[in-house]
Amino acid sequence: MKKYKTSSETSSNIIQEPSTSYGYQNFDDVGIFSLIDIAQKGISFKFFDGLSKKFPFSMQDWADFLHISGKTLSRYQKEDKSFDVLQSEKILQIEMLYKRGEEVFGSSENFLIWLQSENVALGKTKPQDLLGSVFGISLLMDELTRIEHGVLA
Repeated sequence: MKKYKTSSETSSNIIQEPSTSYGYQNFDDVGIFSLIDIAQKGISFKFFDGLSKKFPFSMQDWADFLHISGKTLSRYQKEDKSFDVLQSEKILQIEMLYKRGEEVFGSSENFLIWLQSENVALGKTKPQDLLGSVFGISLLMDELTRIEHGVLA
C-alpha cells in the first residue's frame, strides 16, 4: 500500500474544528489523504455530536444513516467511543454535504429546507432519505452542483 504524508497540524485542526470546510473541491491529494487518515483513526462521538446538532434528525435517524442500532449509538455516546472507519467516512461525507449545501443555498436554514423537501429532480425523494448511502450522498453533491449552476432538472 502506498504511504502518504500528512501534516499532523492539518489533521488535528480538522478533527478539532468541525466547522472546517470538507468539500472535495477544497482539497488537493494531501487533503484527501488527511481525510482518509482521520476516518481510519475514527471520528469521536464529540465531533459527531456537534455535527448532529446542525440537523433536525433524531438519534434514530442518525443510527439509520450510519447503519447501526440506536442502542449502539447510545453506547458510543455513553462511552465517548470513536466510530469505525466506514461510519467515520459517512460522518465526514455528511459534514462535507452540509458545508456544500450552505455554500449553494447561502445559509444552513435554506439547505435544511431543501434537504427535507420532496425533490422532483431526485424522483420525488426527499434528499435526507439518501443520506444512508454513499451513492446517495454523491448524488446529492452532484445535485447541489447542478443547482449552483442553474441546472434544475
